[in-house]
Amino acid sequence: MRNVRQIYRANSQHWVGDGFLVQPLFSHMDADRGTDPFLMLDYAAPYTFAPNEARSPRGVGQHPHKGFETVTIAYHGEVAHRDSTGGGGVIKEGDVQWMTAGAGIIHEEFHSEAFSKAGGLFEMVQLWVNLPAKDKNTPPRYQHLAKENIPVVELPEGACHLRLIAGEHGNIKGAADTHTEMNVWDVVIRPGKEAALTIPADHSLSMVVLRGQAVFNGKDSAGAGQLVGFENGGGEVHIAAGNEEVKILLLSGVPIKEPVVGYGPFVMNTAEEIREAINDFNNGRFGSLAS
Repeated sequence: MRNVRQIYRANSQHWVGDGFLVQPLFSHMDADRGTDPFLMLDYAAPYTFAPNEARSPRGVGQHPHKGFETVTIAYHGEVAHRDSTGGGGVIKEGDVQWMTAGAGIIHEEFHSEAFSKAGGLFEMVQLWVNLPAKDKNTPPRYQHLAKENIPVVELPEGACHLRLIAGEHGNIKGAADTHTEMNVWDVVIRPGKEAALTIPADHSLSMVVLRGQAVFNGKDSAGAGQLVGFENGGGEVHIAAGNEEVKILLLSGVPIKEPVVGYGPFVMNTAEEIREAINDFNNGRFGSLAS
């Protein structure tokens, strides 16, 4: 059995721009929580926005990234994105945006026009995924993973289903192309049911509880907005739901085990590379957004 190491709760929340009220659950800038190859996770817990027809859309204006990937998972609400590669579009409920910043990119993220006009419930996760040194300067890339193209796997006896954003389960592969081996799954356990999941022993393993109260291995309980970190090694993880459905974001991956030096929107391996990233951005090498 793979045991829980520690359970964390966000101790703060803050606005990113004026469109995303987030709770940081882990970050490469803080204490190590054993999440390698994942650098950071901000959870925009369910929040209801009023209609916003008369004002500019809420969100974050153009800003750079370099050296990693951003993954935005839309559970409720919509975000319109565009970047300096020409990538973009609307991330609708159930969709995922997987953006490789690589050698450098500029992008912006705002509530979509339709969501701004209607308002409503908004819930999203933004995840930063590290790139190994050999891929830090890979060309930027944009993957739009539409809800209907993300495989869903039903586990035996109807206890649970998995949405495979990245990685694989059995012989079924997830929707995203990744640079290193990892799993990013939405896990849904039905009320009163229990599921057993086995993750490769060489993967780090963390789970974010998004809904309900989950009991892990019959002894450790975590609720919505909590991060569960697991010990290294193999073995099954048993997850039980009580009287309501449990929804979990599962993150596992082979650790990259390289130095991480972060400065704002740049994550590299050395301080010198950070200085180069700042210089590249200041000299326009990340491109620009079309007006």
